Amino acid sequence: MADDLRVTRSVTIPASEIRFRYSRSGGPGGQHANKTSTRVELMWNPARSDALGPRQRARIMDRLRVRLDADGTLRLASDSHRSQLRNKQEVLDRLVDLVAKGLRVSKQRVATKPTKSATERRLSSKKRRSEIKRSRRRPYDD
Repeated sequence: MADDLRVTRSVTIPASEIRFRYSRSGGPGGQHANKTSTRVELMWNPARSDALGPRQRARIMDRLRVRLDADGTLRLASDSHRSQLRNKQEVLDRLVDLVAKGLRVSKQRVATKPTKSATERRLSSKKRRSEIKRSRRRPYDD
């Protein structure tokens, strides 16, 4: 693959950083599956990537830490198609999705408070419900 992989407008992973390994795919497929190496495994190390800045690298390493091996390499594999080319395209698409989602900055939550009228409505409905339940009880005798 000679083309660089565009993830976002500012991030493009050079093709030289992505390694592929091909192997025989398991499962059904008969003679075709037994003779051709259609399974594709993609390997990319975000810690050593020139495509990411220091902040982006830290964010990716944090967000994808459960998917990285001991060397910090991200491995993606596909053997769902009978074609090596389609499996290769699938792992590339998955890499783009993972990195794009990993780079996305999540919005900070803004703490909110219920309005005064909402609090009053909630308390009055609780009182109404309490009255209904109290009216179902047996009368209390001394």
